[in-house]
Amino acid sequence: MNVEQILAGMTLEEKVGQMFVTRRPQDDEVAMKCVTDYHLGGFTLYAVDFANRTPEEVRALIASYQEASFVPMFIAVDCEGGTVVRASKYPVFRAQPFPSPRELIAEGGMDAVRKDTLEKADLLLDLGVNFNYAPVCDMSGNPDCFIYKRTASHDPEETAEFIQTVVTAMNQKGLVGSLKHFPGYGDNVDTHTSIARDDRDMETFMTRDLAPFRAGIAAGAPVVMVAHNIVSCMDAEIPASLSPAVHKLLREEMGYEGLIITDSLDMNAITLYTGDRASAVQAVLSGNDLLCCSSYDKQYPAVLDAVRDGTIPEEMIDNAVRKILSLKEKMLK
Repeated sequence: MNVEQILAGMTLEEKVGQMFVTRRPQDDEVAMKCVTDYHLGGFTLYAVDFANRTPEEVRALIASYQEASFVPMFIAVDCEGGTVVRASKYPVFRAQPFPSPRELIAEGGMDAVRKDTLEKADLLLDLGVNFNYAPVCDMSGNPDCFIYKRTASHDPEETAEFIQTVVTAMNQKGLVGSLKHFPGYGDNVDTHTSIARDDRDMETFMTRDLAPFRAGIAAGAPVVMVAHNIVSCMDAEIPASLSPAVHKLLREEMGYEGLIITDSLDMNAITLYTGDRASAVQAVLSGNDLLCCSSYDKQYPAVLDAVRDGTIPEEMIDNAVRKILSLKEKMLK
């Protein structure tokens, strides 16, 4: 597809819709309306979307959305392995759930990681899933912390090697991946339920937490997901996902040119922070290209209104959608 021609022919409504990757509504009619009326850029599938379905049924469901969409949709899952799996949770898709990064490294090092990543990509792509919210760049050495079981290691060099291995394998297969959770989650509380504040100093991030992200960016990661933690050494007031300062660090100091996506804007770390205000407007203004949420019916019109009243320059929308379409043109064959 010709990105510039498509962009030039899109309405504002279509362009804003492309920036949203939302949880798939369980009502089939509502889900299809999201494709045809809201022009959403993608759906995120959860375990419930695979439960009580066969692989053939999942393929048909995803194909129905792709056929109805005027450009290919991102169909995304969280398939990290270990505690965070979706399709492989059910034996009809895989005999056993995909193992965690720590289990893989312990069993067979990076060779096992690469083999697992390739198998994961084959399974997802066969179903029509083209976007995996992985790999996890975060590090933790505390088994009692929320993020620990999802991490590969507490060692920056080992984690960086893990990230490089996974990104390279995913790119080889043509599966979109996203480094997460920038700028590094640390041993913090669960942002699904609470506002999290990280008071570590900048040197810690520069020498440790950012190393896996640098490795992933160098390997060609197409997407970076930004965390909701308030990282005080970067921005003492605003969650990273909504902070211009954090996005500036990612773009300017780390030289990242790909897509930036928020973690889910429906998580309590954001809703408790923003209250009734639509967080998607601030997310766009801070520099995100893709907006991950479930509340598209609230967030989508808020972004539209913000563009129409001049709060968000339409050029920002165009720049984001150009990158979105370019990635789709490259990866979603």
